[in-house]
Amino acid sequence: MNIFKRVKSNNIKEFEYSNNEHFILGKDETLLPKFTRIFGLNYSVNVYYLNIEKPELNLEENFINIHLPMNYRKRNNQKLLNTILLKMYTKIAENEIENVMEKARHTFGFAPEDYEIQKISGYLATCDKDLQAILVNPYIVMYSKEIIEYIIFHEFCHLKYKTHSKKFYDMLKKYKPNFESISKQIPNLKY
Repeated sequence: MNIFKRVKSNNIKEFEYSNNEHFILGKDETLLPKFTRIFGLNYSVNVYYLNIEKPELNLEENFINIHLPMNYRKRNNQKLLNTILLKMYTKIAENEIENVMEKARHTFGFAPEDYEIQKISGYLATCDKDLQAILVNPYIVMYSKEIIEYIIFHEFCHLKYKTHSKKFYDMLKKYKPNFESISKQIPNLKY
């Protein structure tokens, strides 16, 4: 006999409880963020406690559903939620940045010695001209693909020109003619 049946409502799934199957103890409304973005699209972040062994993340249409084991329910899980979301952003960034870097390599005809995806305080991306390396913050995937590509192209230009000189902007305009309109969408971000 099922005590809790699967219900589909606005793409949110409730889980069945029958013997040892998954069971929702409840949604945790205390954790933040409630909403986030991936590629510029808004996602609702939902945290549920289930009869599971380890944390899970399910990315669905407009929802990021994070399932935590029931024995986590009396803990302060804010740090855990932040870690889970960072891992999600990192995984998405690994795929997306590789594609953008490859496009930039072909477009510019050169590439950095290396690039790395890592959390950078205060920046979405930065270029170390001395090391010929580009560092990319995984949170960059919160922005649209157009903005991501612009930021990577911007950093490629820094491989040739350390400062925002006229030659830097001439090069950027050559490869991203609409860079000014894109940069206006992200005026308070550092890259």
